[in-house]
Amino acid sequence: MARDVLSDVLRSVRMRNAVFFLVSGEGSWVAEAPASSDIARAVMPGADHVIEYHVVTAGECWATVAGEPPRRLGSGDVVLLPQGDAHAVASHPGLRGAPDAGSYFDLPRNDRPFRMRYRNPASVAAGADAPTTALVCGFIALDTRPFNPLLATLPRLLHLPADRAGPWSREFAQLAATESAERRPGGAAVLERLGEMMFVDALRKHLDTVTDDAHGWFAGLKDRHVGRALALLHERPAEAWTIEALGERVGLSRSALQQRFTDLVGLPPIQYLAQWRMQLASQLLRDTHSTMAAIALEVGYDSEAAFVRAFKRLVGIPPATWRRERVRPVAPPSAGAPSA
Repeated sequence: MARDVLSDVLRSVRMRNAVFFLVSGEGSWVAEAPASSDIARAVMPGADHVIEYHVVTAGECWATVAGEPPRRLGSGDVVLLPQGDAHAVASHPGLRGAPDAGSYFDLPRNDRPFRMRYRNPASVAAGADAPTTALVCGFIALDTRPFNPLLATLPRLLHLPADRAGPWSREFAQLAATESAERRPGGAAVLERLGEMMFVDALRKHLDTVTDDAHGWFAGLKDRHVGRALALLHERPAEAWTIEALGERVGLSRSALQQRFTDLVGLPPIQYLAQWRMQLASQLLRDTHSTMAAIALEVGYDSEAAFVRAFKRLVGIPPATWRRERVRPVAPPSAGAPSA
C-alpha cells in the first residue's frame, strides 16, 4: 500500500482549530476580515500560520479576496483562506468594509464562540422578508517551519460547495447550524475537533480537482512517478537515497525524475528529502525526550555532529535552540503539594 504522504505532512505540522464567531447578517451587510497575520497573536497565540474559514449554515452570501472574482456561497458551503488574505463576506458581491484588526485583541479569551450580528435597518425595512444568513467562522493554525510543503500550493480562496462536500464537512456544517441556534455543553469543543476533520476533507477534495497540467506539491502527489517518489521518501526518510536509486524504483531515468520532480514540486528530490528530514527532526525535538544522537540516526544522519550542522544550515538555528524555544517547561509542584 502506498504511503499516505498527505497524512504524514498533516501529522508533522501540528494542526489546531478554534471556532471563534457565530455570525448572522440581515439585509445588506458586509463583514471585513483583516489578514490573518495581523490578528494571529489574538486568535491563535503562538501559531506560525493561521487559516480563516467560514461555514454557511443558513442563507447565502459572497466571499471576496482582492484581485479575484467574488465567490457565491450557499447553505452548507465551506470556504477557507489558506494564504491568510484579508477578505470580505457580504450579502452582495463586491461589498467591502474597513477591517479592524485591533478589535480582535479586545475580545475576551474564554467566552467564545462570539456572536456577531450585521444588520442594515434601511435595507431590512425596504424588504420586510429579507433573508438572514448565518455562518460559523473559525481559525486553523499550522506550523510552517521548518518545512510545510502543502501551504504554498493551496489557492488564496478554497471553496468546498455543499454538493461536493464529504461526510466530515457535511457533519461539521450540520453541527455548526445546531451550535448557532443553541449553546450546548461541549458544543464548541466538538466543533473544534470536527473543524480539523473538515480541513483535511477540504484538502482531499482540492487534491481531487488538481488537473494534469497543474504544478505544486498536490500536483506531485497525483503524478504517477513523482507521487511514487514522494511516497518512498516519506516511507524511508533515513535511507541514503540517491537520485539514481530513486529513479530505478519509480521507473524513470535519473535526469527525467530530477526534471519532473523539480517542475512539479518546486525543488529536487534530494533537497526535498533534506527538508523533510528537518521537519521530522523538529517534531521529535518538540514531542519526545530523545537525545540528539538518537534523532540524528532516526532521520538519516550517521553522527550527531552531521545532523546539527544540517539542521542549523537548513533551519537557521541549532536543534537544541529549536527545542528550548518550542518545548514549554513543566512547572515544579507548589510547596506543600503532594508529589506524584
